[in-house]
Amino acid sequence: MLAVYGVFLIVVVGVVAIMGALILQALAGLLWWPLALCVQAWLLKCAFSIRGLVSAVWQVRDALAEGALAVARRAAGVHLVSRRTGDLDAGATAGAAVESLAENLTDSWVAPLCFYLAAGLPGAWLYRAVNTADAMIGYREGLLEQLGGASARLDDVLNWVPARLGALALCLGAWLGHESARRAWRTMQRDGGLTASPNAGRTMAAMAGALGVTLEKRGHYRLGDGPPPDVAAMDRAVRVFAGAAGACLCVSLLLLQWLP
Repeated sequence: MLAVYGVFLIVVVGVVAIMGALILQALAGLLWWPLALCVQAWLLKCAFSIRGLVSAVWQVRDALAEGALAVARRAAGVHLVSRRTGDLDAGATAGAAVESLAENLTDSWVAPLCFYLAAGLPGAWLYRAVNTADAMIGYREGLLEQLGGASARLDDVLNWVPARLGALALCLGAWLGHESARRAWRTMQRDGGLTASPNAGRTMAAMAGALGVTLEKRGHYRLGDGPPPDVAAMDRAVRVFAGAAGACLCVSLLLLQWLP
């Protein structure tokens, strides 16, 4: 029964997102065109969550730089990862933040761009609705696994292509950020399938390779070679992330010129 409720919930969420986008897009079209363009840009912005992601990573980074490990652990646990962070050392805490930054390049930026290019604002909003539902109820184990199973599996399907494009973008971001694009590619190829998620490991492995560090969730996976990340590596990770995000935006703008 929980599985049925889960399917019904994700269908309702998806329909509401699509209908809401269509209605607001139609209303925006009634405005004077410069104002309509601004409104539609703002509506599209609602599908992204890149600012909050980078801000959360900086909170962890700044706390570690100040030697406030407890604050960094708490920030990582509240804003970035679902794992328990109370016993993480500085390297593992920095690693959790870098992993989240890499993984969420897909969720917060690449996938919404892909679905906007494929299906306009309704596509971007549909993706954001499914991804948010997965974050809220996408339990993959325990009593509520059946309730969140539909959203979790649909999110995996929707992210399959964007995650791999995001990993390629991180290789390009590594080159733009004067890191090792070749090592990012090799590590992605070798370690990208080691995580339970069919998608998250691609971008995390690419980031680990770009930085020359090891990203590890104890008892689950170990990606890359080298020491755990430190504050300097977090700075480099943000630079690689920015290069990847910028490259994705440039490609998207070019495609918009060519698409009918």
